[in-house]
Amino acid sequence: MSRSRQRRSAGVTQAKKPGDGAAQLTAASCYLRRRFRRPIRLAVVLGSGFSSVLDSLAIERRVPFGAVPGLVSGSVEGHLGAFVAARVADEPVLFLAGRAHVYEGFSAAQVAMPMRILAALGIQVVLLTNAAGGIHPRLFPGSFMILRDHLNFQGDNPLIGVPPDGWPQFPDMTRVYDPELRGLLREAAKTAGVSAREGVYLAVTGPSFETPAEIRAFRCLGADAVGMSTVPEAIVARQCGLRVAGLSLITNRAAGLTRGTLSHDEVLARGEAASAAAGRLILEFVRMAMIALKLPRDPVPVQASGRAR
Repeated sequence: MSRSRQRRSAGVTQAKKPGDGAAQLTAASCYLRRRFRRPIRLAVVLGSGFSSVLDSLAIERRVPFGAVPGLVSGSVEGHLGAFVAARVADEPVLFLAGRAHVYEGFSAAQVAMPMRILAALGIQVVLLTNAAGGIHPRLFPGSFMILRDHLNFQGDNPLIGVPPDGWPQFPDMTRVYDPELRGLLREAAKTAGVSAREGVYLAVTGPSFETPAEIRAFRCLGADAVGMSTVPEAIVARQCGLRVAGLSLITNRAAGLTRGTLSHDEVLARGEAASAAAGRLILEFVRMAMIALKLPRDPVPVQASGRAR
């Protein structure tokens, strides 16, 4: 075999990313299923600025990310790093308190692995939240952006490699963020009395904040806000057939749009200041989603491959 053919063969065998193996998915989903015995239909990923949502809820069970087989755990301040089962309006909801990030050295496939686990557990709807920098002039600190679409500038795609059995290799991304769920987020924002508008989220790897020149370029491309997460999860969630909603808390104006500089401490401080509003918005969305979507009380169990049993 020629060297070029050897290299191509090596590329094929190495294409599968760590964290997306069927064995790991089976082990992780079985581990969590034994701990969360009650059927759960809706999950919420709590990004920076959203962790205080849990403070007012009755917590039924916590499972650290690090305890789940095959699941990586991030270490960023402000991210608890655990699956948390709680009740909202007497309905069980699974919260993911925190997430791993590409800038921590993980692949996009590893970062998005929790979405495959959610699908295997029978989750049907997931709300992805994050902290972001506002690019659009009407997205000011303390406001919220409902994700209408995204731009992936992370230089990686969580679907690269051999797809898990039963999942499409080329999933459609025309409507990543479910139109009906976006409508419910708009209604929830009005009911909660918070400012929210729809927009396009652009994801970079970080961990450095963007330059003013990059922000000018991103605005020309149609970005309304910029952050360092969410997109890998949204892509995998859609591949797995989950209905996806996205919500950004605007913690700062993007680089070059003010005279100040940016820091992670500012992100955390803004998140803390907006925690009450974030909590009202998310809990109102969960209540509305449970009613409007008429999700069955006993979701159809899903195998690790993603096919219904």
